[in-house]
Amino acid sequence: MLETLSSLLGGFGTALSPMNLLWVVVGALLGTAVGVLPGLGSSMAVALLLPMTFTLDPTAAFIMFAGIYYGGMFGDSTSGILTNTPGQSSAIATAIEGHRMALDGRAAQALATAAIGAFFGGVVATTVVAFGAPVMAELASSFGPAEYLALALTAFVAIAAVVSDSFVKGLLSLTLGLSIALIGMDVMSGATRFTAGHPQLLDGVGVVLVTVALLALGEVFHVCLTGGTKASAVATGKGRVRLTRAEFTKAVPAWLRGTGFGLPFGIIPVGGAEVPTFLAFGLEKRLDNKRDEPEFGTGAIRGVAAPEAASNATTGTAMGALLTLGLPVSATAAVMLAAFQQYGLQPGPLLFERSPDLVWTLIASLFIGLVVLLVINLPFAPVWAKLLLIPRPYLYAGISLFAAFGVYALSSSTWDVAVMIAIGLVALLMRETGVPLAPFIIGVILGPVAETELRRTLAISEGSVTGFFTPVSSAIYGVLLLVVAGAVVSALLTRRRRTSAPTVDDRTHA
Repeated sequence: MLETLSSLLGGFGTALSPMNLLWVVVGALLGTAVGVLPGLGSSMAVALLLPMTFTLDPTAAFIMFAGIYYGGMFGDSTSGILTNTPGQSSAIATAIEGHRMALDGRAAQALATAAIGAFFGGVVATTVVAFGAPVMAELASSFGPAEYLALALTAFVAIAAVVSDSFVKGLLSLTLGLSIALIGMDVMSGATRFTAGHPQLLDGVGVVLVTVALLALGEVFHVCLTGGTKASAVATGKGRVRLTRAEFTKAVPAWLRGTGFGLPFGIIPVGGAEVPTFLAFGLEKRLDNKRDEPEFGTGAIRGVAAPEAASNATTGTAMGALLTLGLPVSATAAVMLAAFQQYGLQPGPLLFERSPDLVWTLIASLFIGLVVLLVINLPFAPVWAKLLLIPRPYLYAGISLFAAFGVYALSSSTWDVAVMIAIGLVALLMRETGVPLAPFIIGVILGPVAETELRRTLAISEGSVTGFFTPVSSAIYGVLLLVVAGAVVSALLTRRRRTSAPTVDDRTHA
C-alpha cells in the first residue's frame, strides 16, 4: 500500500509539471470537442487524434490521451442530452432522460449532473485502478501462453456476442478483423501472407490506419450516402450550471448506485459500458415507479446521474484491465492499446516493471484529467452546444482531410491512404448491413497476440490439446461460457417480448 502510494505521488509530481498540465487540458478540450459532435463519439475522438501525438514523447502523449479519453466520454453524453444523438451507444441511457430535461429548459442542469456523475464515477474507478492494478499485474505475471490465449478468445467471443443483435454478424466482423491482422510477414517463420505480391503490405496494415478508416471515414461515407439522420431538436445549454440542494440530494444516491454497477464491468469483456449504463438506468426507473410522484418520462435527474456515473466507472476500470492484462474490453480501449503499441509498449504485467514512471504518470493524469474536465465542462456547456450548429458538409469534409493527413503522416505513403479508403468502404457496408465495428477492431489488435500465444501453447504442450486447459485458463473459459449464455438468454427474452407485444392494430381494436 505504501509503495503504491509513493509511486502514485511520484506520478503526480511528473503529471503536474506546467507542460504536462497543458497537454491534459489540450486533450480534454479536443476530446470533448470531437466527442460532442453527433455521429462521432469518444472512440472516434481517440482514433482521429492518435496521429497527432506521434511527435510527442510517450509520457506527454499518454498524458494528453488521458484528457482525450475522458473528454470524449463526456462529449458523448453532451450531444445526447442536447440533440438526442449520443456519440456512442454507452451514452444512450443518459440521453433518454437528459434530452427530456433539455427540452424542458433544464439542459444546463442535465449537463451539470452528467459532468459531476462522470467525475464521481471516474475518480472512484481510477482510485480502484491505482491501488488494485499492482495486485492485478502481479497476478497476471503468473499467466502463461494458455492463459493469455484464453483471455484473447474470451474478448473475441464475448464482444462478438454482446455488441450485436446477431451473433453471426458479430462473428463476421471479428473474422474480417482477424483477416486483416494476418496480412504481412509471419513473425515466427518469416513467411509472407496475403500480400498479393505488394511489398507495401509486408509490414501488415497499421492498427491506427484501420481504426481511423473504420470509425472516421466509414462514418463520413455513411453520412454522404444517407444524407445523415434527421436532426433532433437542439437545446441551447443555457441556464444555471449548478444543482439545487434538492436536485443534488436526488442525484447523490444515483451516482453511488451507478458507480457500483460500472466498476466490475470495466474488467468483464462485454463490449464496453452499454450493459452497466442500462442496468443502472433500469434500476433507477424501477425505484422511481415505487415513488409517490414518479419523474421518469418527464426528465428525471436520477436517469442522467446513474448511467453517466456507471459509464465513467466502467471506463476507469477498463483502463486498469488494459494496463495490467493488455485486454481491451471496448472499442475505445482497443484504440488506446494501439497507441501503446505505436510506441513499442505492450500493456500487461511487465509494463509496470519496464515503464513504471510512464504507468504511474498516466494513472495520476487520469485523476487530473477528470478535475480539468469538471472545471472546463461546467461553465463551457453553451460553447459545446454551438459546435452542434456546424453545417454537416463542412464538418465531415474536415474529418476526411484530418483522417487522410493523419494516416499519411504515419509513413508518408499514399498507399496507406488508398488502403484507408478501401477499409472505409468496407466500414460503410458494415454500417449499412448492421455489422458491428468493435469486433473488427478487437480482431485486428488482438489477432496477432492470439496467434502467437496459440503457437506457443502448442509448442509447450507438444501439440496436445490438454495444454490449453490450465486451472486459470479453464476458469476464464468458464466466465466466457457464462457471458455467452447471458447474451443468448437476453436475446431470447428480447425476441419473446417483441413477439408478445401487441401490434398497433391490436391496440386500436382494444
